[in-house]
Amino acid sequence: MARKALVAKHKKLLKRRNEIYKAKKEAEAKGEVYTPPKSRQPTKFYNRCQATGKTRSYMRDFWVSRQAFRRHAREGIIMWLRKASW
Repeated sequence: MARKALVAKHKKLLKRRNEIYKAKKEAEAKGEVYTPPKSRQPTKFYNRCQATGKTRSYMRDFWVSRQAFRRHAREGIIMWLRKASW
């Protein structure tokens, strides 16, 4: 389980990232080029598991880590997923 402080920090960064993308869209609508300050570059953000808060073994398609993915698949939370048998 990830530390609560890191999860809270990540939520704050997500909010900031959304503000950056919103400002970028507004600038593009006006025909301007938007470049955020160095401290607010979107490359500083990273993906985090929605269930556990882990950063490693993150699966982009499902927004969860590998361990949470296996648990959700086994419990049937991810409907279209099925354990292979042949």
